[in-house]
Parts: sequence; C-alpha cells; structure tokens
Amino acid sequence: MFAPNPLNLPKPQRRLLRLYSRLNDERKGSLLAFAEFLAQQQEGGNDTDAAASSRQAEIQSPRDIPRPDEESVVAAMRRLTETYPMIERDALLDRATSLMMAHMLQGQPAVEVIDELEELFDQHYQLYLQNFSG
Repeated sequence: MFAPNPLNLPKPQRRLLRLYSRLNDERKGSLLAFAEFLAQQQEGGNDTDAAASSRQAEIQSPRDIPRPDEESVVAAMRRLTETYPMIERDALLDRATSLMMAHMLQGQPAVEVIDELEELFDQHYQLYLQNFSG
C-alpha cells in the first residue's frame, strides 16, 4: 500500500503529525482514541430531523451502564454517549471536547473530568425532558 509523502499533506495535517511524533506512547493512544471519538460523533450526528423526531416519539430513559472503577476519559465519553442516546450530540460536543482537552493537555485528573462529563450529560438529559414535555 502506498503511503502519502508528508510534504504533500496540507499544513494542518503536517502539524498534527509533528505534534503526534513528539508525544509519548500513552499520549499517542489518547490522541488516537480522541480522534476516533470525534470521527464517530461526526458520523453519528448526520441524522435528519425527521428521523430523529420519529425515534423520539416517546421519552427515552437513560440506559443503565454502570461506571467502572477504572475508566479513561475517552471510554467514559463512549459510555455516556451509549447511556444517553437521546441527547443531541452536537449540543454538548463543544463542552465535552474542552473537558477532554483539559485532561489530555492540562493534566486534569481523569476522575474529575469524568465527574464533570457525567454532570454535563445529566444536565442535557434534564433539558431533553423539559423540551419533550413542552
């Protein structure tokens, strides 16, 4: 398989490669997991309004997915996305992304970030309930 020449890549992609190469293995794994999460969010966020409306004909309750004792921030995002499938992802993506970045770039402890993510998802679920009931 042919590998692209890094010199032919657009400037943002070259910058990302340079940054990636400077990271240790643990941070490389976190960056890849985060990129995969963002790609999944983008792919999953392409529902039409009609399809989304038909799925929400009834109030949905959160799924019962317990929080494990040890969990990464990216795994927590996946768990919370599965727990609250009724929440519009775009509505919370900016805040969730900034929380994840605070963990990865600024070293905020994972447990604190996950606590904040759980609060964020719960707040959006409460808004969902309010909007559903009119």
